[in-house]
Amino acid sequence: MYEELSASRTRRTMTATARLLRALHLDGMLLSGLALVGFFGLFVLYSAAGDNIGLWFSQVARFGIGVTVMIAIARVPDHFIRMVAPIAYVLGLVLLVIVAIAGDVGKGAQRWLDIGILRFQPSEIMKLAVPMMCAWYLHQRPLPPSLWNVVAVLAMILVPVLLIAEQPDLGTALLVAAAGILVVVLGGLPWTYIVGCVVIAGAAVPLVWSMLLHDYQRQRVLTLLDPQSDALGAGYHIIQSQIAIGSGGWFGKGWMNGSQAQLEFLPERSTDFIFAVIGEELGLLGLLALLVGYMFVIGRALYMATQCRDAYARLLSGSIALTFFVYVFVNAGMVTGLLPVVGVPLPLVSYGGTSLVTLMAGFGMLMSLYSSRKLVSS
Repeated sequence: MYEELSASRTRRTMTATARLLRALHLDGMLLSGLALVGFFGLFVLYSAAGDNIGLWFSQVARFGIGVTVMIAIARVPDHFIRMVAPIAYVLGLVLLVIVAIAGDVGKGAQRWLDIGILRFQPSEIMKLAVPMMCAWYLHQRPLPPSLWNVVAVLAMILVPVLLIAEQPDLGTALLVAAAGILVVVLGGLPWTYIVGCVVIAGAAVPLVWSMLLHDYQRQRVLTLLDPQSDALGAGYHIIQSQIAIGSGGWFGKGWMNGSQAQLEFLPERSTDFIFAVIGEELGLLGLLALLVGYMFVIGRALYMATQCRDAYARLLSGSIALTFFVYVFVNAGMVTGLLPVVGVPLPLVSYGGTSLVTLMAGFGMLMSLYSSRKLVSS
């Protein structure tokens, strides 16, 4: 009898939870994946923060803000998200121009706007505004896109990317470019166009190297090829992160017991290089557990994108899911020395406010677009 009552209560609880998620337009599986990765990130950040416990509480508060934003956006009708795409894009461009003229300078970069009660990076807005605009433009036209439409979309991507790269913020510029380009690729871009773009990009490398990259950015690329050439300077980050990950072995040194992180040999251990903290303290198994969590989130997001009801929703949702993958790929490659250091945070794990809220807002859009499909079918 007791077991039957317990099973009945469990069923009622699960039913009530499912109804609440449907009412809030939230996807239970995606939400669970995000929660697991987020809690894992807070667990690791507590160790990476060291004596700065205020940093950890600040991240908890920002995570709460991000979840609130996600829930709010998930309830926004999909047609409204599509309608505001051009407005968000133009607003983002205006803010980037204001940053270029009168933005706050920090750590040698002019990336922030300070409006008194809030200090934020307008470039983060473009991580969503650019794919929204690209999807808005392409969904009204035949797919696969024509050459002219591809050129038009690439121009929409290039303008904000150049403004962001000039700040300079190469990491965010690459993420914004990836978010927009993924929309074009998902739109059915022919292989001939893809090969052509790769050839053009390869031919433009000398121009980009000599005219667009800053000195420190060129140094990062050279350091990737030979970190030991400047072991105490430009190569210090990569060398220390490789030492941390390698010394962790399979099982790690234990939570809060990493020598590289706790003794502050590892720079930026709570932000861009927190992946190395995980490798040192939790070992290869800890890194694999995190990557499995990421793959679950990406897989579920891609499935939801395929189920959306129209071209705009599928293009935007697919871009959000795959951009999340780019985040993980670039950060992991950067920390392990496979890619140049470009300042891309580890999503849902690295300390940061604007980038975290932007990520959660993107998943809120994805849930809104997916739930609209279910509402139509019902």
